[in-house]
Amino acid sequence: MPDDLDRKILHGLQCAPRVPFRRLGEVLGVSEQTVARRYAALRRDGVLRVVALGNPSAPGQAEWIARLRCRPDAVGPLAASLARRSEVAYVGIASGGSEIICIIRSPAGTAGDDLLLRQLPRASAVLDVNVDLVVRTYGGPGTASWAGSGASLTPGQVRRLIADRPVPADPPLPLPEEDLPLLDALAEDGRATHTRLAELTGWSKPRVARRLEALEAAGSLTYDVDSLPERLGYELNATLWLRVDLARLHRVGEEVGGHGECAFAAAISGRHNLMAVVICRDTPDFYRYLTTRLAPVEGIGDYEISVRARRLKQSASLIRHGRLIHPGLA
Repeated sequence: MPDDLDRKILHGLQCAPRVPFRRLGEVLGVSEQTVARRYAALRRDGVLRVVALGNPSAPGQAEWIARLRCRPDAVGPLAASLARRSEVAYVGIASGGSEIICIIRSPAGTAGDDLLLRQLPRASAVLDVNVDLVVRTYGGPGTASWAGSGASLTPGQVRRLIADRPVPADPPLPLPEEDLPLLDALAEDGRATHTRLAELTGWSKPRVARRLEALEAAGSLTYDVDSLPERLGYELNATLWLRVDLARLHRVGEEVGGHGECAFAAAISGRHNLMAVVICRDTPDFYRYLTTRLAPVEGIGDYEISVRARRLKQSASLIRHGRLIHPGLA
């Protein structure tokens, strides 16, 4: 079972995905070799993967949150079908096995309902479909990435890790088509060395270094650290659908996104205008979160909760037999 050091390594990578192991070790007070060995074990065991993706917030791109209410006997095959789609970035089964929640990335301006319906097999098993646009995500490095709330880095440690990171362009620039080979290589391993990236792309190491630096500065790349919280002792995962006063939406989104239990928070279109994914150890821990962390947040008028029963896909990783794997290996 991974321990507190593993969780701190995970949090450090979420703050700075390509940080050298030497620097991460200095921040954590352990050796470079210890960090490298722990990371290699977590990756080998399928507990975490660092991947890079084109920034979905770049002009011309959009993300949609889809909720599908289905007949329970058809949920599994339908969710598996969605997970195989490259446009679908996340797939989870919730609400006792009667609801599928997924994130779809598409060109901006695509009608959400039409997009989803094109991806779904024609089946009477789908009883209801709701699709909302992701308007804004909340939280910055070290604030919106769950890493096990009991073993997170201190604010000072986070500042040390991100001190020299370039401030990406806002809004981010689209990913140039000529950089797609580099993106493909980083989708396999977001921490691949320049030497390995040069081998995979056929580029020179100086070209790899230049393009990485340029794309990160332009905000064209975004890094995700996929993890399996249940392998870290956190068994309960729930999506909160919140209705927030519009005047308080930004403040509430930033506050909820900064909670240690929160893995993802975003403003969305629709009746519930804020969604948050929270991860807790168990049901009592989740109750503590609701009553002592979420309840004091002013501006929340209504809510629904979808408790996840099973996850099939997260970001750029599929989940097979309790392990994160690259989609190409499925």
